[in-house]
Amino acid sequence: MNGLSGLEKRIEKIEQRNKKVEVDKAWETSLTRKLLLITFTYLAIALYMMTINIDRPWLNAIVPATGFLLSTLTLPFFKNLWSKKVYKK
Repeated sequence: MNGLSGLEKRIEKIEQRNKKVEVDKAWETSLTRKLLLITFTYLAIALYMMTINIDRPWLNAIVPATGFLLSTLTLPFFKNLWSKKVYKK
């Protein structure tokens, strides 16, 4: 019985881990995360530009914030490419 109980506990731990992994994956691919990333990046860049007296910081912050967003959106594509071409296990 002890062996079966230990096995059940291991299975329960694996199932809990799988749920956590599913939540993490859902968050990584969610629209909410992407919108928060672009918003916080834009605000940080605009505030920095204001601090160093760049003309029209709110307008000029659009380009780097968009670039950052595009770079994060293309990462899954490059990850898949890397896993197929470079990381062959």
